[in-house]
Amino acid sequence: MKNVQRAKSIVAPYGSWRSPISADLIVTETMGLGMIVLDGADTYWIEMRPTEGGRSVIVRHTAEGVVADITPQGFNARTRVHEYGGGDFTVHNGAVYFTNFTDQRLYRQAPGAAPEPITSADNKRYADLVVDKQRQRLICVCEDHSGLEREAINTLVSIPLDNNGGIHTLVAGNDFYSSARLSPDGTHLAWLTWNHPNMPWDGTELWVGELDENGFIGRAEYVAGGPNESIFQPTWSPAGVLHFISDRTGWWNLYRWGDEQVEPLYPKKAEFGVPQWQFATATYGFAAEQSIICWYAQNGGHLARLHTATGTLTPLDMPYTVMRNLCVDATRAVFIGASATQAPSIVQLDLATSTTRVLRKTSTATIDPAYLSVPKEIEFPTERGLMAYGLFYAPRNPDYHVPEGELPPLIVRSHGGPTSAASSALNLGIQYWTSRGFAVLDVNYGGSTGYGRAYRERLNGQWGIVDVDDCVKGAKYLVERGLVDSKRLAITGGSAGGYTTLCALTFRDTFKVGASHFGVSDLTTFVHDTHKFEARYLYSLVGPYPERADLYSQRSPINFVDRISCPIIFFQGLEDKIVPPSQAEVLVEALRAKKLPVAYLPFEGEQHGFRRAQNIKRALEGELYFYAKNFGFELADCIEPVVIDNL
Repeated sequence: MKNVQRAKSIVAPYGSWRSPISADLIVTETMGLGMIVLDGADTYWIEMRPTEGGRSVIVRHTAEGVVADITPQGFNARTRVHEYGGGDFTVHNGAVYFTNFTDQRLYRQAPGAAPEPITSADNKRYADLVVDKQRQRLICVCEDHSGLEREAINTLVSIPLDNNGGIHTLVAGNDFYSSARLSPDGTHLAWLTWNHPNMPWDGTELWVGELDENGFIGRAEYVAGGPNESIFQPTWSPAGVLHFISDRTGWWNLYRWGDEQVEPLYPKKAEFGVPQWQFATATYGFAAEQSIICWYAQNGGHLARLHTATGTLTPLDMPYTVMRNLCVDATRAVFIGASATQAPSIVQLDLATSTTRVLRKTSTATIDPAYLSVPKEIEFPTERGLMAYGLFYAPRNPDYHVPEGELPPLIVRSHGGPTSAASSALNLGIQYWTSRGFAVLDVNYGGSTGYGRAYRERLNGQWGIVDVDDCVKGAKYLVERGLVDSKRLAITGGSAGGYTTLCALTFRDTFKVGASHFGVSDLTTFVHDTHKFEARYLYSLVGPYPERADLYSQRSPINFVDRISCPIIFFQGLEDKIVPPSQAEVLVEALRAKKLPVAYLPFEGEQHGFRRAQNIKRALEGELYFYAKNFGFELADCIEPVVIDNL
């Protein structure tokens, strides 16, 4: 069969192949899946729908298998706390409580009724909602933006479910709070807190407070954590024993707190936690008092049952290599699961039978597996005698073969964060490229998660150096093995990955073209312009400011435009509060003045990352058009041209 297919295939250069994985297919038949909540036998989740302008919709799946939208038109269930959001909603006995994106007010939506506001339009934002059923109130994070001359103030607050009685502050005084969790008997509240310049994966503290008869915090007790220990996901067992994840050993492992002592549950050189970029992120949950269903990363992602009485970790055989947003009760575990050949889906695992059921897929598209490039995890040498990692995707399209001796162009992807990681989940945005004849390397550079704290801390003080080294070394590793064309190397990235991209194009000469998606170009401006959550992030990544203002200047591509010698295309949301448009526009003007080929695609109504179908499509096709013009191959697709200055 393969020989017949090969004999009939068309001879065409890499990059010029026609693919069934089109930009239209990606935006019209694909959506994003977010937070999961269990309420009795019902399962709720969030869908981000590009075809509805990027609106986030809460969806319910009943025990009978009925799937229905809960969020009506005109509402968008998305919080802007920390700008990255998460913890946008919760459910109690069928009543849904959510933050609406437009006004950032909290709403209550009773079964079959329209949403009704329970907070005022007073420039406050809410996230990470928990129902205190005994006291008929919500407990959540509040981010107060009402003071124009000061930084936003973050607190833990309580809000009556019936909007009668006002908002009360429960915990205040630190820069950040998250993960307020009530004990099963409602007598204690656990929470996480941290202060500038830490991010939650650097150092957090876990506290427990005793609630008095009025529901306020009486005596509060420190449990674990500190400036150099990251605590993640405090969770009470059914009997009221507090559990959490800590990286005190260099790896995010599970612990419990009892009799004033912290006890490890299963020491392992594996990551049971993830960086808390968004609220309500979860990697474990209780099926019973001594039975935890947990996810961990060690040479891929795994789901397992931890028997806390015996200390036994039993793997659960899953067809998924990526699992996130795990929710557990006594009978089921529900999560977003994916693999290299399966797009992310809402998956329900029956804990009694170990059978799985897909409740919702991110994509309705049916793609022949022959067009899918399965990533290979590679390990390659980098600077200082160290090793780095990445996922390599070879070009794949059964309809084509190339002229003898031709090697494919390579796109190096630099993930955002930078405290994040490349995922092996099926990503049609990557398959868009590989099915057209590009090779792709998704780099897990030093600073990425999934490899322990020491690997994560490689980037401390070295942002713009270590990440760039690893992207460059990864590309050269593939060139040396004869897998890609050394003359057609591209680099692309969004947000922090856009910064790595711009640094690689400015301070190195390995790449011949680049694409920056809302990337940072001026670190000094970023420190002054960005939002509270990341306002001191660069203190660990670069150095304290203004004490090391010299480093900020030295590592800002905008200050070294004279070193850039290759074409760059920029994509930018005009309402981005994390990386404002000025970060792109100043550099675009400088490159225009330098007479280098440059293109700029700004998008009205978009924030940090694109959510609207037409803009996602335009960005994908615009980047392909830009590469075609600079690498010299003909496009198989009919694409709206991009204005490229100085081409």
